[in-house]
Amino acid sequence: MALRKCACIDTLYTELPWLERFQAAKDDGFEAVEFWDWRIRDLDATREAAEKAGIAISGFNGDADYSLVDPTHKEKYIDYLKQSIAAAKKVGASSVTIHSNALGDGGIVVDHYDNLSHTVKLCSMYDMLLECAKIAEEEEMNLNLEALNITTDHVGNFLETTQMGAEICRLIGSPRLKLLYDVYHMQINEGCICDTISKYSDQFGHIHVADAPGRHEPGTGEINYTKVIRHLEACGYTGRVGYELFPSTDTKTAVKAIMENC
Repeated sequence: MALRKCACIDTLYTELPWLERFQAAKDDGFEAVEFWDWRIRDLDATREAAEKAGIAISGFNGDADYSLVDPTHKEKYIDYLKQSIAAAKKVGASSVTIHSNALGDGGIVVDHYDNLSHTVKLCSMYDMLLECAKIAEEEEMNLNLEALNITTDHVGNFLETTQMGAEICRLIGSPRLKLLYDVYHMQINEGCICDTISKYSDQFGHIHVADAPGRHEPGTGEINYTKVIRHLEACGYTGRVGYELFPSTDTKTAVKAIMENC
């Protein structure tokens, strides 16, 4: 069975006004859309546009200015996560994405926390995720914890490996806390995509796709996405695949490559 395709409409369809992107994604065959920052969007209009187009909203980022690895951020992080979950419910989204570090404009890691030891950062993240998972269960909202590449786009990010993210999710053991496996980021950080999927796919809650290098559509880089998608299916993954990529030329060309290669 083909995996459900989700378009990131902060990178695809950007030639269109915001509210027109939902119908365009639906017309191209996407089952859902996702985006980044809910704070800059009219949530009522966003939900209305999605419902009119008949397309689901998968989710958006839920942590903004605060970091899981900073123990002094716990109260603020949890408070903001609750706001994000409320926003997700308002638009009818099924998940929010969370990260180890606060991200600024362009995904820049705001604070590398060089003053904190690896132990403090890891324990702080685990402690906060326990609380996050409890809230997610109470609110019936899915959380997807995303690891990021640390050489190209997000220098200084703490969570950089699939293993760390998946093992933390396994230890916490909540059905509402899973790992967002971003193939682009993890190809840069660790490679061995299919072996990694075999080991940890039981903890995947969402997938992100972009080719590497370049972060463009499948077929523009070194990743064999036909093989990757088939392997995800073979390992039992049934969630969404989000195409969070920047078209090498335009959205039409990128969508054609997505539909042909994935």
